[in-house]
Amino acid sequence: MNPFPIILSAPSGGGKTTIARELLRRRTDLGYSVSCTTRNPRVGEVEGRDYYFLSVAEFERRRDAGDFAESAEVHGNMYGTLRSEVERVLGSGKHVVMDIDVQGALQFTRVFPQSVTIFVLPPSAEVLLDRLRQRRTESKEQLAKRLQSALQELQAVELYEYVVTNDDLTKAVHRVSAIVDAEVVSRERVDGLRHQVSLLVRRLEEEIRN
Repeated sequence: MNPFPIILSAPSGGGKTTIARELLRRRTDLGYSVSCTTRNPRVGEVEGRDYYFLSVAEFERRRDAGDFAESAEVHGNMYGTLRSEVERVLGSGKHVVMDIDVQGALQFTRVFPQSVTIFVLPPSAEVLLDRLRQRRTESKEQLAKRLQSALQELQAVELYEYVVTNDDLTKAVHRVSAIVDAEVVSRERVDGLRHQVSLLVRRLEEEIRN
């Protein structure tokens, strides 16, 4: 099996992180790449499990050194995905699940073009607004920034290979899982065909030489 990255993007409050966690819980062929951020840890978050928490100076140093497959400033904080983390998971034979925003996904696919891109849509604008408001951890200004980001991200939906509506978590996880399975079968079939064609070409070349 040739493992590949799976990118989940969604407007803030769209549920991509929850779907990613459910996929990881249910499937043994998936791994998670721990991202870096300059924001402070939230209650319950653990260094090296949820994020690598870096200072701004250290983040910028690593970004300038080319360590990140993607990086972006989101809501006043910087986030980035280490190339080494992605390669570690892929090297273990597992697909790597990424929950990153649109800006990061565009950068990431240039570094890992074999990625499968999936956009997670909320079932309605009202549901999205309710999810954002329920956080109750942000000021009005911060909420306004998230709404503006959500608008920009929704406008990028056509850049993605697949779109999944998160109207029901169980169904959404099943849909994403089915996409992964279909991609595995498709890529194995293509690899098999390439091998078969190479054998045919080699045999014909031998016959021609003789």
